[in-house]
Amino acid sequence: MPKAKGKSRRHKYSYNLNRKRLYRSARRRAAPRIACSHIRHAWDPHKSVAQNLAEMGLAEDPNKAVPIPKKLLGMEVESDGQRPGKKLVRKPYVVNEMELEASLPEKKSNTLSRDLIDYVRYMIQNHGENYKEMARDEKNYYQDTPKQIKRKINVYKNFYPEEYKNFIASLKPEKMEVQ
Repeated sequence: MPKAKGKSRRHKYSYNLNRKRLYRSARRRAAPRIACSHIRHAWDPHKSVAQNLAEMGLAEDPNKAVPIPKKLLGMEVESDGQRPGKKLVRKPYVVNEMELEASLPEKKSNTLSRDLIDYVRYMIQNHGENYKEMARDEKNYYQDTPKQIKRKINVYKNFYPEEYKNFIASLKPEKMEVQ
């Protein structure tokens, strides 16, 4: 197989490009990327990261914020009970808002595709609990094994329990009419 056309040629160095200026301007523009909106709104761009986080009551380095006691390291050191002075927290609302947001319950975003729901309902409607029959059905396009079909049905049961109960309840009168 032949090589790609431009791979073997030597790359040229551009002597006229000022790399120091490019690097310096890129460093100047780079600001910390802040994911939390509470921190982003309280951030002061004229202060350092350590100063900003200290004002909010957050730790820059978790190892310094919560040090490992000497007892756990194997060295017994007695302390006289004096702790280093605490820093002044000027923006306590940031931590309070973050704690409030963290205490909110998480939304369940478990959904199944409409195709999978239709597939499962079709299989249950036509075959009931017979998974071997489901595996041989002509609508089993992906050639799922009986265990794979059973897993899909169980996922449907867990994600939509009320819908599944209503569906099973609606199937019972149909079965009585057939008999």
